Amino acid sequence: MVMRIAIPRTIAALATALATALAVAACARNPGPLTGLAGSMAQAKRDSVRYAYTRADIDFMTGMIAHHAQAIVMAKWAPTHGASASVIRLTERIINAQTDEIAIMSRWLEDRRQPVPAPNPKGMTMMMNGMAHVMTMPGMLTDDQMAKLESARGVEFDRHFLTYMIQHHRGAVGMVETLFASTGAGQDETIFKFANDVQVDQSTEIVRMAQMVLEIGGPVRAP
Repeated sequence: MVMRIAIPRTIAALATALATALAVAACARNPGPLTGLAGSMAQAKRDSVRYAYTRADIDFMTGMIAHHAQAIVMAKWAPTHGASASVIRLTERIINAQTDEIAIMSRWLEDRRQPVPAPNPKGMTMMMNGMAHVMTMPGMLTDDQMAKLESARGVEFDRHFLTYMIQHHRGAVGMVETLFASTGAGQDETIFKFANDVQVDQSTEIVRMAQMVLEIGGPVRAP
């Protein structure tokens, strides 16, 4: 004779509820692939476990935050300084791209428990002998250059902006080259991709901006 054991309805209901809760928790832990900025930030967290990073990586990300911050300040002057439509379109791309990149760099540092600097358009803050010093990154404008750009209007603003942003971009490309020349640096997946994007994107923009300078009758300065 086969005996059948009846399971009380209350126990069955509890088992069903537990199975549902576990399924919901699993979905919460695995929400599916993230894209865009959220995806980049999630990738940075995964990279912190998978890849090693060096002092050069940290300095690169910290310094590039300040570098981007100055570019954004420069770009935001375009609409109020009589810039041409083509320059304004360029500045809009710079503002959008570099604002997102500052967020990615800040999160990368935060995930590795490194100090996250406030974006300072004057440069990267360094502690020396117990005192804070602001160090400009390669290509960043001096106070006099920033003042000259801020006071310019119309075609003069376009010429100064393009000339100075070429200088600025060349500095960023140089920072990437310095990073990859450092032993062990650039191995982290997020940094490797970001640094390569900076090198390619800003090199491409340098060529475009040099052409724009020639179109308005200005000289293109050598690196």
